[in-house]
Amino acid sequence: MDEEFYRIRRLPPYVFAEVNAMKAAARARGEDIVDLGMGNPDGAPPAHVIAKLAEVAAKPTAHRYSASKGIPGLRKAQAAYYQRRFGVTVDPDSEVIVTLGSKEGLANLAQAITAPGDVVLAPNPSYPIHTFGFIIAGAAIRSIPAAPGDDFFARLDMAMRYTVPRPKVLVVGYPSNPTAYVADLPFYERLIAFAREHELIVISDLAYAEIYFGDTPTPSILQVEGAKDVAVEFTSMSKTYSMAGWRMGFAVGNARLIGALTRVKSYLDYGAFTPVQAAACAALNGPQDIIDHNRALYKKRRDVLVESFGRAGWDIPVPQASMFAWAPIPEQFRALGSMEFAKRLLTEAHVAVAPGVGFGEEGEGYVRLALVENEQRLRQAARGVKKVLSSQA
Repeated sequence: MDEEFYRIRRLPPYVFAEVNAMKAAARARGEDIVDLGMGNPDGAPPAHVIAKLAEVAAKPTAHRYSASKGIPGLRKAQAAYYQRRFGVTVDPDSEVIVTLGSKEGLANLAQAITAPGDVVLAPNPSYPIHTFGFIIAGAAIRSIPAAPGDDFFARLDMAMRYTVPRPKVLVVGYPSNPTAYVADLPFYERLIAFAREHELIVISDLAYAEIYFGDTPTPSILQVEGAKDVAVEFTSMSKTYSMAGWRMGFAVGNARLIGALTRVKSYLDYGAFTPVQAAACAALNGPQDIIDHNRALYKKRRDVLVESFGRAGWDIPVPQASMFAWAPIPEQFRALGSMEFAKRLLTEAHVAVAPGVGFGEEGEGYVRLALVENEQRLRQAARGVKKVLSSQA
C-alpha cells in the first residue's frame, strides 16, 4: 500500500498549496493579508436571485434528487442567453448541459472523450484544469502559446505535423486566466477552419465572457459558421453574477460532445441542488444590471491597481478583460522566481498573489493578481509592495 496511485503520480505538487498555507498561518497570527491570490469574487448575487433560491428551497419537493443534465428551464435560459448575447441558436435539449461550475464540466468532458495516450493541445500558461483534467484522464499534453496570433497558428501547425499520435483535442480560453489575453472573431474563424481541416475537437473556456473593458464585447467561438461541428464552449455564472460558490456552469455546442459529457455525468452526479438551478434561471432571465455593475467594478479596480502599483514602482500591463492582471516580476526580484517572490510579498508586504509557475512553466517570471479586494485594500497592498521594492532599490 506504500506505492502511490497511478493518477496521483501524474500530478505534480499543487504549487499554490504552499502559499495558501503561509497565508493561513499569517492570518492565524492576526496579520492582515490583502488576498489577491485566488479569483474569489467578493460581491453577492442580485437580491431577486437570492429571493428565488429561498422561495424554491421552501418547497418540500425541492429537496429531491435533481437532474444531472440540469433542469429544462435552466438549459432553456442558457440557450436564450446565447441567442440574445451572441446571436447563436442552440438546442437546449441536445446542445446544452448544466455543469457544477466550468471546472467540473471540463474535467468530466476530458474523462468522456480522452483515452490513455491521446495527445491534447493546451495553452501554456493556462488555468490548471485545461491541462490536468486531461492528464488525470490519461492524456499527454503538448503546449501551445497562450497568446492568440501568428505564432499560435505556427506552433499549432507544427504540433499537427510532428506529434505522434496526432493531437485529438485543442483547448483555448479567452479572455484568458491567468494572462487576460483576448481573442477576436477573426481569430476564432481561423481556428475553426484549422480544426475542421485537421479533425480537431475544440474546447473553448469562456468563463470571463462579460468581464471586458473595451467597447467590443467578447465573442463566442460558436459565432463562427460550422463551429458546432467541432467545438463545445464552457461558460460560468461565477464571476458574471457573483455566484462562485453556487457552482453553476454550462457546456454548449457540439451535440456529440454534449452527449458524451451527459452520459458520463449521469453516472457521477444528480446535478446541482434544484433551488440553486431555479435561482440561476432567475439570474439569466431577469434584470441584467449585475453584469454592467460587475464589469464597471472590475474596470475601476483594474485602474486603481495599475495606477497605485505603478506609483509604488511596479509597472503592470493593463489587462483588457477578465478579473486578473498578469504582472512580470520586478527586475530586482526576477532571480527569485515566481514562487519565492510570492512568498516574499506575503511575508513582507502582507499581500498574497498567485505564482505564475502554477499555471505552467511558461508562467515563470510572472505573478497573477486577482481584482477581488476593494479599492482601499488595493491601495493598502500597493503601500506594502512599495516597502518591499524600496528595500531592494
